[in-house]
This record gives sequence, C-alpha cells and structure tokens, in this order.
Amino acid sequence: MKKWLKMTGAALLLATITACGAGGTGSSSTEDGPVRIGYFPNLDHAAAIVGKEKGFFDQQLGDRGAEYTHFPNGNDFIDALETGNLDIGYVGPGPAINYFLAGGDIVILGAAANGATLIVSREDSGIETLEDFGGKSFCTPGNGCTHNVQLEIMLKDIGLESNRVGGTVEHQSRIAPANMVAMFEQGQIDAAAAPEPWGTFLVEEHNANVVAEWDQVFLGETLPSVVVVTSKQYLEENPEAVDAVLRGHKEAVDYTEADVADTLTTINDHLYDLTQNRLPEPVLEKAWNRMKVTTETHPDALQEWANASYELKFMDQDPVLDGLVDTSRLDEILAE
Repeated sequence: MKKWLKMTGAALLLATITACGAGGTGSSSTEDGPVRIGYFPNLDHAAAIVGKEKGFFDQQLGDRGAEYTHFPNGNDFIDALETGNLDIGYVGPGPAINYFLAGGDIVILGAAANGATLIVSREDSGIETLEDFGGKSFCTPGNGCTHNVQLEIMLKDIGLESNRVGGTVEHQSRIAPANMVAMFEQGQIDAAAAPEPWGTFLVEEHNANVVAEWDQVFLGETLPSVVVVTSKQYLEENPEAVDAVLRGHKEAVDYTEADVADTLTTINDHLYDLTQNRLPEPVLEKAWNRMKVTTETHPDALQEWANASYELKFMDQDPVLDGLVDTSRLDEILAE
C-alpha cells in the first residue's frame, strides 16, 4: 500500500507539472484552431473528464476539436488563462473570484459540481475536531483556494487562525491533492482540506480521521466546487466554440447522472493514464457520495464565499461580484 501511495503522489505530480509546463507562448487560439480546455484530475471534475474521454467536447466542436491540459491547482490554471495558453475550462470558484476581483478577464458560465471538500486529519495527529487544530498544521491545493477558505472560516468562527495572519495553525499551500497522501504517510502534515477523491482515499486507505464531512463544511452543499470559465474576450470572439463546449458539458453532466458506474470507471481509467495506478473502487464510490455533479451555480453561495475570503484577509477590499457570473448561455442550452 505504501508503495502505491508514493508512486501515485510522485507520478501525478510529474504529470501535472509536465502538463502545466506545456503549451504555447501566450498567443490566443485561432478562430478555427482547436479549443484549449483545462481541468484538474479530481473527482469533482467528472464532467470535464467524462466530456473528454467520451468525446462529447470533440463531437460538439466538430472539425475544430479540442486540446486538453490538466492542472494541479487553480493558480496555475488562472496563469494559463491570463497568458492566453487556455481558452476555457474547469476550476474552483476561489481562483476565479480572486482573479476577477484583481481585475482579471474572466466570466463564470456555469457550475460543474457542488460539495467535494473533505476536512481530514492524520490518524496520529491528535486532531479529531476543529478545536484541536491549535498548534497543528494543514495543507490545501492553493493559498486562498476554495478549500482553504472553507476550512479557515470554520476555524476563525471558533477563535483559531492560520500563521498567515499571526495565528497558531500552520498552513502549507500549493500541495497537489495526490501529494497530500505522501505527506500524511511521512508525517509531514497534520490535516488537509482535500478535494475528492483524495480526502476519501486518505480516510479509507490511510486511516485518516474525518474532521468535517462535505456537507458540514462551510457552504458544503451549495458552493460550486467547480465552475466553467472563460475570458470575456474569448467569449466575444468565439461564441460558437463556447456554446459547443457548454453543450458537451451538458452531455457530460447528464451522462454522469445516467451511468454512475461507467463514470467512475472512466475517471479511474483516466487517472491510470496519468499515474499507471488505479484508485480502489470503494474509494471512488464513497467519494462520489460526498459531492454532486450539477450545473446548478448558486451565485449567492459564491458571494458568501467571497465575503468569507475578505473576512479572512485574503482580499484587500469588500468583494463585489457584479459581472462575474453569466449563466445565460448555459441556461439556454439546458432549455433546448
């Protein structure tokens, strides 16, 4: 088991670093070139993975087709979008909101999943509840990412803060989810705010404690854990391509609801292509029940998350999200 854990962490990190280093030099794709779609190799990105592997995006895009890049965290995704190396894709709401508030060119077209954040602690960490986090350490995929804010606002509510703002809880950021496994195994971290399926993997295969279930986490049931985004410039210049991707997105979401078993097999096969290892089927099945693949976007939950991020001092000014969310194109497609 330990060998599997180490191989998975190292292999997936290598795969994500390689993917993030690939691509162009910042130029936008041509109007008839392939549409560059980004996503993460996480369970809550099921719509992206299924859309890719089942050919839904390519079918909708026709001769243009698609090119795919997977990312280890939202910061790298946003960097690719900003530099013109990415056209459209799937990312957590945190990076999208932070980029928008910094003046970035981005629009949320719809959601891809809700839930999928699990707060877990290492078996011998001494952490069983949130109150036990004082003097301990935790990791997240990114500083100020969706999962980071969800955990830190819960800690703040009980009087605990991270060392980022002078508190006693140490935060390590930019930890690729698969690498959290190796850090738990080696005792390098006490807890994690982990996206699925990695949170459930730590519980089922590494005896981690569940500190907060997905529906107990801040905004756990309503906050989109994954949103579909593009730049307003790309949307204006390539509306037909955006609509094609959104139609593929709808097909993928519908497929995940209609055939859960094949969806999980497809995701596991995809992870195998990246790592040459598969996740245990019971892990995927239990993780699937800690999230919901959906197009429901819940803009009010996005605003609440942004308010919490401001309260935690990840943002310098009170967040106003006017203009960030525009689900009109997806809404029309869903109504067809």
